[in-house]
Amino acid sequence: MFKDIKSSISAYGKALALIKKLKLYKYFIAPVIISIITGGLILTLSYLLSETIGDWIARVWVFDFGAETVSTISHIIGGLLVFALGLILFKHIVMALSAPFMSPVSEKIEKHMTGEVYVDNSAKGISKSLARAIRVNVRNLFMEFLFVIPLVLLSFIPVIGLVFSFLVFLVQAYYAGFGCMDYTLERHYNYKESVQFVRKNRGLAYGNGAVFMLMLLIPIVGVFIVLPLSTVASTTETVKRLAAHGKLKLIEQ
Repeated sequence: MFKDIKSSISAYGKALALIKKLKLYKYFIAPVIISIITGGLILTLSYLLSETIGDWIARVWVFDFGAETVSTISHIIGGLLVFALGLILFKHIVMALSAPFMSPVSEKIEKHMTGEVYVDNSAKGISKSLARAIRVNVRNLFMEFLFVIPLVLLSFIPVIGLVFSFLVFLVQAYYAGFGCMDYTLERHYNYKESVQFVRKNRGLAYGNGAVFMLMLLIPIVGVFIVLPLSTVASTTETVKRLAAHGKLKLIEQ
């Protein structure tokens, strides 16, 4: 698995050159706009909700002594919880809505690497791609909430909380990588088969998603570049793995 993580991370180093070579820039305009709008809405919502959630948490403390300290800590916890959940929402909304633009990017890279690819540019094909992306990301969103919410709360335990914080990062990385990989997998596997493929090749998902999550932390710029770069990097590694499984045949570059 660690070898897959390393190769998946290394793929980012070649992503910019591949984008330039295949002239993929035009496909990134819409996802960038989607990212800006989604990010703005989630940041606004996070700001409005963090104080409210902090107040809810503070109500658990019914004593007068230490009430001010508990209130301060509760608001910090509320803000971090909203931030973590906001990141989850952001990436899945953006990945789902950007499917009609990221799938063609994946197709062009696959064609570059294999010499052929099935492309359905009809309205039906585009709507099918969008519907699948929504299904995958809704499923992943639910799974992340299931794992992340308790992990975030456990992360506030002194000392060992760092372990839970790292687990929060790993969970988010896995599902971010999953979403990027599925832009390629949708052409070769049905929904259930894709879930199984990612589980068996989770190192690729962890590596791709780890860089995805770290780029999101870059102010402003991260929102612009995260999905295009992650999709390109993920596609190259996913195509290679599909070739290793006999689903595709690579051509010499």
